[in-house]
Parts: sequence; C-alpha cells; structure tokens
Amino acid sequence: MARILVAEDEEDVREFVRRALSHQGHEVTAVNDGIRALEALGAGHYDLLLTDIVMPGMDGIALALKVSKDHPELPILLMSGYPGQRERAHNLDALVHRVIPKPFDLQEICDAVEDTLAGAPDQASS
Repeated sequence: MARILVAEDEEDVREFVRRALSHQGHEVTAVNDGIRALEALGAGHYDLLLTDIVMPGMDGIALALKVSKDHPELPILLMSGYPGQRERAHNLDALVHRVIPKPFDLQEICDAVEDTLAGAPDQASS
C-alpha cells in the first residue's frame, strides 16, 4: 500500500485519520503541524500528503505551496472545517487534488485517499 503523511493539529482528528488509513493497509506517519511535516518529508519518501489547512506554525496552504515546489510529484489533499479556508485553497487547484470538508466520516476520508492514490481526476469539494 502507500506511505501517507498526515499533518493535523487536532489530536482526535489526527488519530482518527491515522487509524482509518492504517486499517486500509497504508503506512501512516502523523504529525501535528506543517513544520513537522516538512521534517518528515525531508527524512523519507511519501506517496501522499493529507494536511489540515488551519494549523499553528505553518498552515496547510503554506505547506502545500512548499511541498509542491520541493516535491512536485507528491499528491496533496487538504482538509478543513472552515468554509473560508476551503475557498482560499481553490486558488491552489493546480497543486491540490481535493479539499475535504470537515467533518468527514471514515468512508469519505478513505475514498478521497484511494481516489487520489489511484490518480482519479480532481473532485469538487462541498
């Protein structure tokens, strides 16, 4: 399966996503902010970055911009519970596969990850 990096500052959400994707057979590294995500990317190869938009230190949009420059082949999924933040991410359509609105359920997050890993076309977020 895939190696997935999850950057999410909310511990409950981070653990939910980590467990869901691990249960699907993926190897998941979960960190609590964008800076730690960059450190993890520098230390190893990942097949997908799944990041929250609103995080302390370095938010998901800044992280996506940096990662797309340094790792242009790495697919990026964003997640956010803030509609205004999701709108900001639409300016990144060329860099981000999809923005997943929170709250999401187990099936939604797993489907979004599988679609991205399979190379499915970008899907509009809600």
